[in-house]
Amino acid sequence: MTQPLLIQSRTIQGASDGPHLLITGGVHGDEFEPMAALRRLLKAVDGASLRGRLTVVPVANEAAYWRGARTAEDELDLARTCPGSPDGSITERIAHALSELIRAADYYVDLHTGGVAMSVLPLVGYTLIPDEKLRAAQRRMAEAFNLPLVWGTDYRLQGRTLSVARDAGVPAIYAEYHGSGLCDPAGIDAYLEGCLNVMGDLGMLDRDPPASRVERVVEDARPAAGHMQVRNLAPMDGFFEPQLRLGDRIEAGQPLGTIADVLGENVVTVNAHESGTVIVLRTFSRVRQGDSLAVVLEDLGAV
Repeated sequence: MTQPLLIQSRTIQGASDGPHLLITGGVHGDEFEPMAALRRLLKAVDGASLRGRLTVVPVANEAAYWRGARTAEDELDLARTCPGSPDGSITERIAHALSELIRAADYYVDLHTGGVAMSVLPLVGYTLIPDEKLRAAQRRMAEAFNLPLVWGTDYRLQGRTLSVARDAGVPAIYAEYHGSGLCDPAGIDAYLEGCLNVMGDLGMLDRDPPASRVERVVEDARPAAGHMQVRNLAPMDGFFEPQLRLGDRIEAGQPLGTIADVLGENVVTVNAHESGTVIVLRTFSRVRQGDSLAVVLEDLGAV
């Protein structure tokens, strides 16, 4: 018989009634700021002053974490495998257990970074689900989290933690903050504050809202909007050298960077497909054909 897979979590039960908030990190094993921030959050929240219930999963994908990699040994992406299966591979079983936690929550926050290979401009995302009430709840959570960019995208993408929340009617957001295999203290602080901000906005804590750091709110309902892994793909294996920085402005047709073979004799310039702001940039130089090199947030106008 297949044994149930344990996802290690901690729950703080408040002294009075309120919503049940689930917050996860480590869906990918190489995303470290969320793990550190959530351990700090568990120490920062006092059940005596909490209304409702807080469930925290600092490392959802331990199999990937202990490999020091984005994925577990089956090489499935947990963020594309939900809702998983109780009898499947290790990632499918983790996805099943994680999906059960999401369905049991009233609200959900999923914390990410760009991992080892990428860096992401600090942002909070949500899906543009048709249900106006749920969509508004998600937008409010995203703005309360208080990172510079708030990004609403296609709700139809499958296999994700947020698609499980969507199907369960659970308002959910995700966040991204840099990456490149580091554990940036500023990212840890921003994530700790963001989680507390959402808890305050949900009435779980007595907390005055901070001054807004939100600079831009963009909603893009086009198909596959928000699917970062399919943007500006590498045309060949090689060594990638970006010619811009995260947050830079770029026009369609301008170079993102170059890819060279091992000897540097064959060098290919990779141009951007869109005009806008570079919000994701590959920082791990070795690339394989089909790897995403950058995501450009197009000029769609603010909400």
